[in-house]
Amino acid sequence: MARISLSHLGKTFASRHGNVTALADINLEIADQEFITIVGASGCGKSTLLNLLAGFDTPTSGQLTVDGAPVNGPGPDRGVVFQQTALFPWLSVEENIAFGLKLRANRRKGSSEKIVERLLARTGLAAFRSRRPAELSGGMRQRAAIASVLAINPSTLLMDEPFGALDALTRSIMQDFLLEVWEEERKTVLLVTHDIDVAIYLADRTVVMTAHPGRVREIIAVHLPRPRRYEMRSEERFIALRDHVTGIVREEAIKGAIEIAA
Repeated sequence: MARISLSHLGKTFASRHGNVTALADINLEIADQEFITIVGASGCGKSTLLNLLAGFDTPTSGQLTVDGAPVNGPGPDRGVVFQQTALFPWLSVEENIAFGLKLRANRRKGSSEKIVERLLARTGLAAFRSRRPAELSGGMRQRAAIASVLAINPSTLLMDEPFGALDALTRSIMQDFLLEVWEEERKTVLLVTHDIDVAIYLADRTVVMTAHPGRVREIIAVHLPRPRRYEMRSEERFIALRDHVTGIVREEAIKGAIEIAA
């Protein structure tokens, strides 16, 4: 059985100009420990799909299950990492990482002190444990945000453009950091991104969505060896995958622009 299953999933929003269909007839199955990336033109419903998986919103049609159970709201089995780091600005790095462990649903997940110490060491933030988010670089803040989610030990990580606000070098470093964490933790990961290079570099499979309304246009298996390394981005097989995905996304973006203009 798939870890996450989306069957004929749809989402429609009401607006002043009538109903707007963001997602239509999404069918996707994600296996346990699989790393999935989702790409598509702007407005194709990528973030909407992530919000449905997180339980922040409910589908209009179809079915969405995790481990065979319908998603009826947020839960500790699903951790969410946003583009803008969701850290409490008045808390230190250490306190931010420990915060989720104080919630009732997570109190039995082990020794809070040991978990925090392990994550501070793993993320390279031990020397910055007393710093507040404003005193950290962008990359450090994102590492702290990922650590705060990993602290509650969710089986699934949902990531919405987690590196979008970072500069190119930091973004590259953070991608490798995420892959290292995934190799160790073996979470099920679903990551939304506009960056096609990132999508291919990280994924077992890349889901390419159509323009508005969002549907699954193509699911591409990324048969690149693991562990991944930065140098493979210049290899012919990586470039071929990137060009293939880029071509689909560009085609859908043009199609969407024409439909809006009409």
